Amino acid sequence: MMDDLEGISVFLAVADAKNFRIASERLGVTRSAVSQALQRLEDRIGVALVQRTTRSVRLTEAGEQFYDAVQPSVSQVRQAVEVLREVQSRPRGLLRIAVSSIAESFLSGTLLAGFMERYPEISLDITVTDDEFDIVDAGFDAAVRLGEVIEQDMIAVPVSPEQQQHAFASPAYLTKKGSPGHPRELPEHVCIGWRPRPDSAPYRWEFTENGRDFDVAVNPGVTTNDMGLMIRMACAGAGITFGMVDTFQPWVSRGELIPLLESYGPPFSGFYLYYPKRHRQPVKLRALVDYIRTTQRE
Repeated sequence: MMDDLEGISVFLAVADAKNFRIASERLGVTRSAVSQALQRLEDRIGVALVQRTTRSVRLTEAGEQFYDAVQPSVSQVRQAVEVLREVQSRPRGLLRIAVSSIAESFLSGTLLAGFMERYPEISLDITVTDDEFDIVDAGFDAAVRLGEVIEQDMIAVPVSPEQQQHAFASPAYLTKKGSPGHPRELPEHVCIGWRPRPDSAPYRWEFTENGRDFDVAVNPGVTTNDMGLMIRMACAGAGITFGMVDTFQPWVSRGELIPLLESYGPPFSGFYLYYPKRHRQPVKLRALVDYIRTTQRE
């Protein structure tokens, strides 16, 4: 029985990695040990589960059926074991979080630094990304996004107050080109825009007038996926740019940038830490959630 369980674990590792070397590294054993354990399992059940070549590994039809049958059960067993371990342990381990690049309050460092001091046995792996993806499938414990884009089946904890978006330009640009009186005038100006990837369209600037939302395609003269470059170019007088008020506040405070069209940018829902619903949350994640709630009450 124990041999079967060991063999099934090896089989699942090989099936997920589709590579003996990678599977052996994940299991912490030699490649030969992986191959032998899988061979013993196949011998016991009397059917080939994988098709081996010199370059790749793929599941046979029987292997695919076996994977579909055992993978959910093994995952439940592993989760149960992890729960038992964590019940008796302090918050520890690696906490992986995907964070929007414009979540200034979370990325400022203050909250995360305080959390690390409180829980020194937890290591943080922060990926700053604006891509939309399934955080569970990608292996993240949680993510930080604007509330309006979070799936309904997630648990969400606020990490910022309400947000606003405004247009910004330098005094030099406004002296030379003038200030737009309405968002519809923006296409007449040189604009500095944002897009998440080279294959995506530039972000349309969003406004509200008399309770109705609308957006403007500004046809930017400069488009980038780097907010820092947008800010630097705006400060240099290259054009008007657009983004979260929190992001631009340091340059506004120093007089390097001036907010524009403020009456067309009312507050909206802020940023949230979100994570999937589970019967038992990992202790390390619960520690972060509790820390965030505690700091918000202070």
